[in-house]
Amino acid sequence: MGTGYNKRKKQAKMMQEELAKMQDKMKNLEVAGSAGNGLVEVTLNGDNEVIKVRIKPDCVDPEDVEGLEDLIKAACNDAQEKLKKESPMDLSNMMGGMPGGGMPGMPGLGGLGGF
Repeated sequence: MGTGYNKRKKQAKMMQEELAKMQDKMKNLEVAGSAGNGLVEVTLNGDNEVIKVRIKPDCVDPEDVEGLEDLIKAACNDAQEKLKKESPMDLSNMMGGMPGGGMPGMPGLGGLGGF
């Protein structure tokens, strides 16, 4: 096993460490999306889970439940777009110019290219 193998092994270890750092950042990431000029606000964590929903009483109309549902959906979509923009989990950049996007011969990295 030559220096090429050792170099790839070292790269793999560095990528694993970087991935672990990104995963830690994602655990603490929170983004809020809103709709209806702030009538509805949805907060997501880095795992794309809804952790908070805030609805201003002004928009609660028993005669227009569908309108409220649309606001909630729009706020969720807004939060998801923000999460994509703020996410440090950009694996395409991390994989750089590696063929196939991953390192199939390296332990623990064989499937990374498939994210």
